[in-house]
Amino acid sequence: MDFKFKKYWRKTGLNLKWGNELVEIVKQKKPNHFLEIGVFCGVTSRNICELLNLIHRGNFTYTGIDLFGDEIEDNKEVKPSYVTNQKFSNPFKHIYYNLYLKENLNSIDSVKKFLQKFGNKVNLYKGNSNKLLKHLDIKNIDFAFIDGGHSYQTTLNDIEAVHQNMKGRKGTIVCDDYQDASYITDVKKAIDYYVKKENLSLRLIEGKFAVIEI
Repeated sequence: MDFKFKKYWRKTGLNLKWGNELVEIVKQKKPNHFLEIGVFCGVTSRNICELLNLIHRGNFTYTGIDLFGDEIEDNKEVKPSYVTNQKFSNPFKHIYYNLYLKENLNSIDSVKKFLQKFGNKVNLYKGNSNKLLKHLDIKNIDFAFIDGGHSYQTTLNDIEAVHQNMKGRKGTIVCDDYQDASYITDVKKAIDYYVKKENLSLRLIEGKFAVIEI
């Protein structure tokens, strides 16, 4: 299947190389129920929905969790620069989004509109994953991309919540920013601790993605 990651004229935390790396993992695993923690402007969400729509002919679900512009509650969290800097370097994008549409691309309304073609296959939730994952029904999730809060406790909580819901079934968890980002220090510690504790399989991709197989 010739499917490549697209940026859709929006801000994204993944460049084309890493977007396509994630796409290849999803092509291989062919999940039916995808969870993304850390949606940002919805670029990864849109790519994943387009891909799963092709693979499963519309029979898929996507669940996305993000603060969608709310302030981070935990002072141990470090907000990545691409989240804080919403200004486009491309003047045409700046004029189109910031001056013409006056649209905050990281708002839940903007992302919902961006994904509206997929209808009820998409569920977006605004809030802190530490709280939301305790109440959301994610027992059918078979693939999770975790790129939300980057503190030790939030990373650990996210992995644990997803893993506990996947237990007894085949599933894949991909964590971003394992050790490649200088401003992040606790993601690697949390992943290493949980993988060792639960005796899980861990595969690293250039220090960027940590792939955990259930």
